Amino acid sequence: MLLTLMILGLAALIGTSESQTGCYGDINKVDTTGASCRTAKAEGLPYCGIRASAMIAEKDLHTMNNYKTIIKSAGRKKCVDPAVIAGIISRESHAGKALKGGWGDHGNGFGLMQVDKRSHKLVGQWNSEAHVLQGTGILVDMIKGIQKKFPRWTKEQQLKGGISAYNAGLGNVQSYDKMDIGTTGNDYANDVVARAKYYKRNGY
Repeated sequence: MLLTLMILGLAALIGTSESQTGCYGDINKVDTTGASCRTAKAEGLPYCGIRASAMIAEKDLHTMNNYKTIIKSAGRKKCVDPAVIAGIISRESHAGKALKGGWGDHGNGFGLMQVDKRSHKLVGQWNSEAHVLQGTGILVDMIKGIQKKFPRWTKEQQLKGGISAYNAGLGNVQSYDKMDIGTTGNDYANDVVARAKYYKRNGY
């Protein structure tokens, strides 16, 4: 009886931690250099790195909170840390503030997560849970692609690689250290990871 209770208790603990971190590694254990000086300068910041990423994420927090419920729901359904989804949304669309009628990237990127209409059949309204589920599903596909490509990487390394691939594709990720070369600003995964850590500290 005691053993059964212990097993149930352990299962509950694992379930709780997994729902908070997702199935693809712990974002707080992913190394990051944060935003490049190019990205930071475009945001009007005189400094770069993790501090810059956190400042940009902070500027988006109030608007991001409008979508907190759907981000958390999508995270649960796809077993992805909501903080990672929020980090991508901040980077892609400033929580929608950078979009015109739901569109960005010269009319090619759609919605909070900027799903490319040239590569995907768009789902839902630009700020809907259906859209966030689609974007998160694309991220999961990228992480799984990295898992196959680099099976010896840790879960956290594979998570970071998947985030990089979300921006520039699986083919762009050739090594761990240089995965961001070829991404927008040459810092995509590092910036998103640093922003995600900020959102993790702020209720995501």
